[in-house]
Amino acid sequence: MGYFDSVYAADLPHRAVTVYMYLKNRAGKDRQCFPAIRTIAADLKLSKRTVERALCDLEQAGFLLREHRFRTKGGKSSNLYRLLDDP
Repeated sequence: MGYFDSVYAADLPHRAVTVYMYLKNRAGKDRQCFPAIRTIAADLKLSKRTVERALCDLEQAGFLLREHRFRTKGGKSSNLYRLLDDP
């Protein structure tokens, strides 16, 4: 079984597969990473809105959990993305 077989078989849009591969490539051993949406969009040459849609697709399909993070003074920070095992 290949590295991305479950994502390919999930009938996800191309944008979601691309963003999943990006996140998986950047995740550590704990399967977590926290790049900003703007960073993902710039690296993949996609719009921020397309990345947001892809993240929603991945969440709905059960491949990703998104946790909002905040700075100590209350300002919003980048999200923490946890990649899940096959849904």
